[in-house]
Amino acid sequence: MADEALFQFLHSELIQYIYKSGGSGETENGKRITKLETMGFRVGQGLIERFTKETPRFKDELDIMKFICKDFWTCLFKKQIDNLRTNHQGIYVLQDNSFRLLSQLSAGKQYLEHAPKYLAFTCGLVRGGLSDLGVKSVVTAEVAGMPACKFQVMIQKA
Repeated sequence: MADEALFQFLHSELIQYIYKSGGSGETENGKRITKLETMGFRVGQGLIERFTKETPRFKDELDIMKFICKDFWTCLFKKQIDNLRTNHQGIYVLQDNSFRLLSQLSAGKQYLEHAPKYLAFTCGLVRGGLSDLGVKSVVTAEVAGMPACKFQVMIQKA
């Protein structure tokens, strides 16, 4: 339980550090989101290397996504993804009804505009993990009501 609190604290401090450096404006905000996502990407690559060291190869994309939703998410957030949906054409939606990194914010809609900065790192984690498993993707997140969120993974075919 202590490691979970440390991760949440580190994540919060990382966001504050990145958002306090530099100016303001829409362009700067986009750069900060990109920076958080890039940091998450590298961390996701490293974690997947470690987690799959002794795991047999996956058969297909769906098996990889199931691994992300069960094992990877459990290692990061101490719970599995609540719902995984796919259109079987390369788009997956991962739904977490009580996302831990949003739980420190209000459960209402008053902090909804701050959600993207709390989700960018996790989008990078997922994209980096998938990349290390050989799956090129674009990962986005959306929040309708806190602390629930959906991560959309679009697989890019070569």
